[in-house]
Amino acid sequence: MRLLIAGCGDLGQRVAQGVLDHPADQVWGLRRHPVQNADPDRIHWVTADLLRPETLQNIAPDITHVLFAATPDARDEQGYRDLYLHGLQHLVQAVRSPVLERVVFISSTAVYGDHGDAWVDENTLAAPSGFNGRVMLEAEQWLEQSGLDSTGSMSTVSLRLSGIYGPGRTYLLDRLRRGMARAPAEGVHWANRIHIDDAAAAVVHILRMPCPQTLYLVTDDTPLPMRTLYEALARLAGGPVPALGPVPAAVSSKRLNNARLRATGLDLRWPDSRAGHAALILADDQPAAPQSGNQASG
Repeated sequence: MRLLIAGCGDLGQRVAQGVLDHPADQVWGLRRHPVQNADPDRIHWVTADLLRPETLQNIAPDITHVLFAATPDARDEQGYRDLYLHGLQHLVQAVRSPVLERVVFISSTAVYGDHGDAWVDENTLAAPSGFNGRVMLEAEQWLEQSGLDSTGSMSTVSLRLSGIYGPGRTYLLDRLRRGMARAPAEGVHWANRIHIDDAAAAVVHILRMPCPQTLYLVTDDTPLPMRTLYEALARLAGGPVPALGPVPAAVSSKRLNNARLRATGLDLRWPDSRAGHAALILADDQPAAPQSGNQASG
């Protein structure tokens, strides 16, 4: 595998490490700004801008796999459209070649909109209620219709990720500790989560699969009512029981079913986000390892 990760941030670098467990494989990480203190023996870094096609000429030849995991600077419709549509189109044009085998696009479950208590899977009609879901759905459709998979050896896959949590992603826990989080009454609104390590493992798994389907939901096994989740996490974090309040803006309710992903043979380390968050809190509470006496200070 010669993998190019466009938008090689937290998720992308975890994917890279999973791929690089196979010594014969190589990874290129594309970012707009150079990476400081990079290890040249691991990820090969490429400085380029997906919105400026001329900067993509430095991409290594003979890329076999592509992961599009970029995120926009601005959370508005134009920022999303520039990156997820125009940026994706520029990248595909730059890497299109006879040896290209797979393009994986990181999408979002925001494409579904609100489904209340109903179960949602890959066959559920996408009806996004916000601009983010609309633009990502357009990008998925463009990729599927791009003609890249017109031959039997090439495939395109969209992965719709639910809410990611993990190291460095403790915003909700922090709000719960401070008593700032609110949640609606029991059973009113459903929440779905995926640990970032499980999300990365799913991406690596799909990259290596011989014949993946074109669409997968990437979420854990345990969708929960938002109040059930928030109360459990508040107890773990040592915060007060969340007060009643409205659902956060632009957060829709749905119960996500990951059966298609699980049927591929993928094992999740954290199938229930309550256990995953408990492990995060435990890790944060561990004292730092003492430094050895012969280390230089400062």
